[in-house]
Amino acid sequence: MSEEQAQPQGTSAGANAEKHGFQAEVKQLLQLMIHSMYSNKEVFARELISNASDALDTLRFEGLKNDALFEGDSELQIWIEQDKDARTVSICDNGIGMTRDQVMDRLGTIAKSGTRAFLDSLSGDEKKDAKLIGQFGVGFYSAFIVADEVVVDTRRGGEATGVRWISDGGGEYTLEEIDKPQRGTTVTLHLREGEEEFTESQRLRHLVKTYSDHIGFPIKMLEEIDEADNEDDEAPKEAGWEQVNRGAPLWAEPKATLNDEDYAEFYKHSCHDYEDPLTWTHNKVEGSQEYTNLLYIPKRAPFDLFDPNGKAHGVKLYVQRVFIMDDADKLMPRYLRFVKGVIDSNDLPLNVSREILQNNRLLDKIRAGSVKKVLGLIESMAKDEEEPEKFKTFANEFGTVLKEGVVEDYENQARIAKLLRFKTTTDETADPGVSLDTYIERMAEGQEKIYYITADTMAEAKHSPHLEIFKKKGIEVLLLTDRVDEWVMAHMTEYEGKEFASVAKGALDLGDAESEEEKEQQKKLEEESSDLVGRIKEALGERVNEVRVTHRLTDSPACLVADEHGMSAHLERILKEAGQEMPNTAPHLEINPTHPLVDRLANEQGETEFADFSQMLFEQAVLAEGGELEDPATFVRRMNQMLLAVSRGAA
Repeated sequence: MSEEQAQPQGTSAGANAEKHGFQAEVKQLLQLMIHSMYSNKEVFARELISNASDALDTLRFEGLKNDALFEGDSELQIWIEQDKDARTVSICDNGIGMTRDQVMDRLGTIAKSGTRAFLDSLSGDEKKDAKLIGQFGVGFYSAFIVADEVVVDTRRGGEATGVRWISDGGGEYTLEEIDKPQRGTTVTLHLREGEEEFTESQRLRHLVKTYSDHIGFPIKMLEEIDEADNEDDEAPKEAGWEQVNRGAPLWAEPKATLNDEDYAEFYKHSCHDYEDPLTWTHNKVEGSQEYTNLLYIPKRAPFDLFDPNGKAHGVKLYVQRVFIMDDADKLMPRYLRFVKGVIDSNDLPLNVSREILQNNRLLDKIRAGSVKKVLGLIESMAKDEEEPEKFKTFANEFGTVLKEGVVEDYENQARIAKLLRFKTTTDETADPGVSLDTYIERMAEGQEKIYYITADTMAEAKHSPHLEIFKKKGIEVLLLTDRVDEWVMAHMTEYEGKEFASVAKGALDLGDAESEEEKEQQKKLEEESSDLVGRIKEALGERVNEVRVTHRLTDSPACLVADEHGMSAHLERILKEAGQEMPNTAPHLEINPTHPLVDRLANEQGETEFADFSQMLFEQAVLAEGGELEDPATFVRRMNQMLLAVSRGAA
């Protein structure tokens, strides 16, 4: 590579310069980063070098199918230049480059669904917390932390003209066509006052060694020439280009030669995260198939983890160190979409296409082996008594998405279930929660099932009337408040031989946890209340499937119960909110004849009053479940009438 090639190229055409406005999210992100991350401003070097590496990776892959993209220059590399007088730093690459449309798309917008909601959620002190940026990834825009103007000169391989992008990080950027002989991208930072340290060669070399030593391409800088040595020489030595990074991909190096700092810095470079990873696993598999994986679990969930339209990226596939794709859905199941890292195969063909990979048995084996390594990594954290905070962090950040694996990965369902943690009626404040093994260990005498309740909020769950008999008998109940829980419990019917049972579905049978005397008392109460049950069913008509005397309630007058194999009221509400059409399924109404309100209802002789009282009892049960009334005004009228009647009786 000649010095002429290394210089940022570009002659402005001038006449075709256009101004464009940033997407609103970009402007907000820029302001957030500049003010939040100034104390960690070195991150700009890592991010821009990482982008250059990605461009080289992309060229190497696309060049397998179209050799013309190399334009006769297959020596892929990155180089850095600094100019003290002009107060600039340039990071250059001869990678794939960008077209005009790509520049506008990548440097003017953030094409991620949910970005606006994430940025709007940051307020007050949170905006000053740089750790939150780790959820987003600072990328190219980190340049504005140290620069008051950024110039990007780029030309995609095979294109005739290049593009220049200029912005001061305000509300606009300028685009114009330029002549750029060399393929690739040059990012030139015009440093802010006070940032001259980044024009020092030693400072830049230190940044490369610290953050980008394991980039798989040469990173070059001009040699440092001692001017004093040149003063007496008739032929002064000219600075040449020298490689300043190790240049070998980290995952290909022996584990014994690497330390925690090496792994952490490679993670931050390759995954564009601000924080160190939570943990990682590095493995080389040999035998019938040969591949290496280096897989990380982040400390913090990305803001779009549950975006249904989001495409998971993070695990990159290499074949013989040539980048192929970063479509994590092909390399990791959806429930492990938070995993980041690299998988490098020696067995897949180098010219493999993404279409071929969709039904590739070898890739399926690599994926299955990598999933087992990740689950083993999580299991190790769960058992680590010296650093319990690690698993606590994992469970709080990714425990909900891990639950999806119970449904998606039947082969590993038991392993995944063992890693889940739940709040319970006994341990509602436990952080991160109680394991199913712990629940089984402390099951009440005579208890045969694992009981649970689903609800929208923790308050709604723990105050549900369905829990009354369980609290009385000291039977622990799982409190499930994640949206995914209903889906999970529909597929996880038992654990370690213990059947799961919803406390809000079916006729309750506590088995041996209920004495013979209690069963006799219950049977007697049902017989004595048969007339009342019939009258209430007649008054409510099709609003209920059945009216029966409860086994569940001790303090509340009534509750609603779904069929044992039917849809719970909670799931029905979730599906309705998602726009699904729901059949009109009537619930069962269970009444507590020992409650004063139900006793009062039993003694009501007026048919109109009895009907109104029955309707109000039903609607109270709907509200206690977190449901919505079809006619709230009528409910209020009935309530007012009852209160007036009570007050008159008291007078």
